[in-house]
Parts: sequence; C-alpha cells; structure tokens
Amino acid sequence: MSAVPFPAPALAGLTAIERAYAAADAAAAFQAIDAYAYASLAHALCTVNRYDAGAMRVVRLYSSNPEAYPPGGSKDKAGTAWGRHVLQERRLFVGEGEEAIREFFDDHGAIRELGLRSVINVPVVYGGACLGTVNFLMPRPAVSDADIHAARLAGLLALPAFQALARPQ
Repeated sequence: MSAVPFPAPALAGLTAIERAYAAADAAAAFQAIDAYAYASLAHALCTVNRYDAGAMRVVRLYSSNPEAYPPGGSKDKAGTAWGRHVLQERRLFVGEGEEAIREFFDDHGAIRELGLRSVINVPVVYGGACLGTVNFLMPRPAVSDADIHAARLAGLLALPAFQALARPQ
C-alpha cells in the first residue's frame, strides 16, 4: 500500500502548531491552527473566541483579520439561538448563505462587506464545558462535509491552547 502524501501547506501548519505548543504560546498556536486549516478550508476569516459562561459572552482571542475583527472584541450571546446552540448545547454551527448570516449574526453587515457567505463555528469542549469557539468564514455560499470535518479537527487542535489559557498563571 502506498502512502498518500501529506500536503506541504498542511505539514507546515502542523509543524507550526507543534512549535507553538512547545513554546507554550497560545496566540501562536491559534495562528498556526488558522494556517493549518486554510490548507483544507481556504477560508477568508478565522477567529478564536473564549467563552465566559457566567456573562454568556465571547471574547475574541485571535483574528486573521485584526483590522475588521480585532482581538479583545466581545459579543454578548445571552438569549440568542446561536449562543444556545453553540455555547450551551456545545453543537457545531453551519451557516450557509447571506440569509443564514443575517439571521444569526448581529454583525452581518460587516461579514457581508468582507464578502463572506458561509460560516462554521466549532465549539471547543472539555469535560462537558464549552471553553470557546474556533470560527471559519468563507466567501462561498455553502460548505461541504469535508469542510466541516476540517473545521472540527481545527477545533480539537485548539483545545490545548484553551486549557493553557484557563490555568491560573
């Protein structure tokens, strides 16, 4: 049986993730996970949010487009269908097309301005608790099963960084 070659961009991303974790650098890990996922998803925006369950709020830790979505930005998700689905029920969310983006995201205008038409939000869960989300937005109006699997893997790769950030320093 011959081995299927691992794509060079994905291998470079995986190596960058390893280096970031070896250096205990969560921010570098999120950036490397973004690059790793790009090899499969070709997304136009990746953000990573920490979840504050007490306040039902997400705070952006990482953004591939810090001009449009700067780290430190936050969104209240109390009483939203998205917050219930992703943060409380810990289920992956897929939004396809401009109508879905408009229905579930208050910042739909900014998303539309960036030419983004689909989204995959991956809850990062450990021990039954949602620690945050890894989010991929694409210019195409629909996503494939392969896209969803790649996004889920990226969420799992982010778990050590979320756990490190949750530890008292």
